Amino acid sequence: MRVDIAWWDLDGSPQTIDSLREHLRDGTVDAWREVPGLRLKLWMADRPRNRWGAVMLWESDRPAGLPANRAAELIGRPPTHRTGFDVEATVEGVYALRELQGLGPVFAPSAAPAASIPGEGTPCTNT
Repeated sequence: MRVDIAWWDLDGSPQTIDSLREHLRDGTVDAWREVPGLRLKLWMADRPRNRWGAVMLWESDRPAGLPANRAAELIGRPPTHRTGFDVEATVEGVYALRELQGLGPVFAPSAAPAASIPGEGTPCTNT
């Protein structure tokens, strides 16, 4: 398994976290549903640091022919940081949610920006 992480620093970009969140409602998320080998894609926002990004978990190497990188198109440049890693181990904990599909503020009934959550975007120190 592989994991890819991409981050954009939005300073100096015409895009904001809210505008990028809005673009996810235009079908961008759905375009990733049929990508072969993609186990999970998470779009992330870090309001305190004005960053936008994504994490993609792959069964093996990332395939060719991925959907268009709408974030790069809208922001006007490639990610500020892009890294890929081999996954050494995985585990799923005990959870109540049946599936992850369709979760997040993008799918909330209101298009109003979510309030910042204390600690949101704070680097995790647990390993």
